[in-house]
Amino acid sequence: MDFTTKLNQLTRRVDQALDELVPPHAGPHAGPARIHEAMRYSLQAGGKRLRPVLVLAAAELFAKSIAEALPAAVALECVHTYSLIHDDLPCMDNDDLRRGRPTAHRKFDEATALLAGDALLTHAFVLLSNHYAADPRLATALVRELADAAGGARLIGGQMQDLLAEKKSDATPGDLDYIHLNKTAAMIEASLVCGGLIGGATEADLEKLRSAGRHLGLAFQIIDDVLDATADSATLGKTAGKDAKADKTTYVKLHGIEAARRMAKEQTAFALDALRALPGDTGFFVGLAEALTVRGK
Repeated sequence: MDFTTKLNQLTRRVDQALDELVPPHAGPHAGPARIHEAMRYSLQAGGKRLRPVLVLAAAELFAKSIAEALPAAVALECVHTYSLIHDDLPCMDNDDLRRGRPTAHRKFDEATALLAGDALLTHAFVLLSNHYAADPRLATALVRELADAAGGARLIGGQMQDLLAEKKSDATPGDLDYIHLNKTAAMIEASLVCGGLIGGATEADLEKLRSAGRHLGLAFQIIDDVLDATADSATLGKTAGKDAKADKTTYVKLHGIEAARRMAKEQTAFALDALRALPGDTGFFVGLAEALTVRGK
């Protein structure tokens, strides 16, 4: 199966699972309809589905069926989408556009968006604890991995440092790497590791997945910074040029566009080295990493 066909297949499976594993907003079992509608509005807006696809592909690499990894894949996407909803709030990036349509607080209101993000975050851990309860060791490992990636030392800590770095004239390349090793790469790393845990990967292979995730996450963020400076809002599905407008510390600001593109290629090469060292057919991962790099050209 070629890369594009495989990617489309995995993305469809993720979208189906999102519909099945997230509370409905209508019908006899809908519960508080408005909050569930807001959760689904942001989850079902599309997007690359990078993180859940990585969960599925990593589990499959170690000979586990995609079906076994779907709850974890949805959990990763729930946490990612919660982080986007909160990032877009007026108190954070104050953005009006996400995935090509109005952000959650514009579609609903600020309080509903805040609560929808909270609900997605907590629902992720409901999914992991319920669907992997038959294997307590696996359930614990998955909860630990996601909680670490999404917590104050990583995803949230990176976001805090990102906000503090706005309009900062003396930010260093090390400061910037710290932000995105945590704000961006932590969740990509967790996606690969969670897939590996479900697949029964060895500790050595989990470390390779972790390394690949770190480098892939940095490459992804560097390319995002380049695209923010070079693409339009219609292409991005979110507001273009907002980094420069907010005077954010980015790879483009510190290094320039061409140097940032070279850095993205270097980080992608490091990720590919780690991925190719894994057992089995890693062709899909190679194709995915290369496709992400092409976005920044």
